[in-house]
Amino acid sequence: MKIISLFRDTWTDENRAWLQNPPSLKDHVRTIVILIWTALGLSIVEYWGNPVFAASTLREIGFHSIAQSISDFIAINNNAQLHSLIWWAGTIIVVYLIIPVFITRFAFKIPLSEMGLRLRGSLQGWQLYVLMLFIMIPLVYYFSGTASFQSRYPFYKMRPDEGIWPNFIIWEAVYFVQFLALEFFFRGFITLGTRKSFGFLSIFIMTIPYCMIHFGKPMPETIAAIIAGIVLGTLSMKSRSVLLGVLIHYSVAITMDLMALARH
Repeated sequence: MKIISLFRDTWTDENRAWLQNPPSLKDHVRTIVILIWTALGLSIVEYWGNPVFAASTLREIGFHSIAQSISDFIAINNNAQLHSLIWWAGTIIVVYLIIPVFITRFAFKIPLSEMGLRLRGSLQGWQLYVLMLFIMIPLVYYFSGTASFQSRYPFYKMRPDEGIWPNFIIWEAVYFVQFLALEFFFRGFITLGTRKSFGFLSIFIMTIPYCMIHFGKPMPETIAAIIAGIVLGTLSMKSRSVLLGVLIHYSVAITMDLMALARH
């Protein structure tokens, strides 16, 4: 019942605040900027997150030296897989974190704490985070035995004679920063950034693109992303912080990688 009341009270309180403080033109302009960057940013990650696409496109438009630098980076130490993943994660970090931080501070001129980057209040609803973890781990264990899961995870495919150090550990560290960027973007920049225009409905608006970035992954994971988007969006709206979302998201992700390795 406490979990149900958490959702009900958060949505009700947010709706009441929205009705008592109607959005201004400035709020709507901010929302327009956020939604346009959401569409543009997702498109950049989809295409430019692939280093082959990035290099070939730059070469076509005449930036041969930059294209060659990308190709050289991927080929360092004959480790194209790791560096391709780092390129993809780096694109996400720039698009989901660095540019939204720049927009928040210099275009919107508001503190990052208003977009969820704060410790204060971050433990609100921690019981639900723990419950989610206990639910997800058995599900991950079950689905880790499926062919679609094993073909996808872990992202970094270790050679049979390869240990977890250094490449796998390096990748998992970069993977963590990628999740910080992802949570800030979806649960902070989009959800908290548009709440003055949409109220608690910003949670459900955010859930649409969040579900879509899971297209191409196993179907159960994509469906679970809808539930996760609503839950994590509600918790970030209640606590005004995305930090516990980062921890739960990464905890599930590294569990998926480790269980996939164990199955292999």
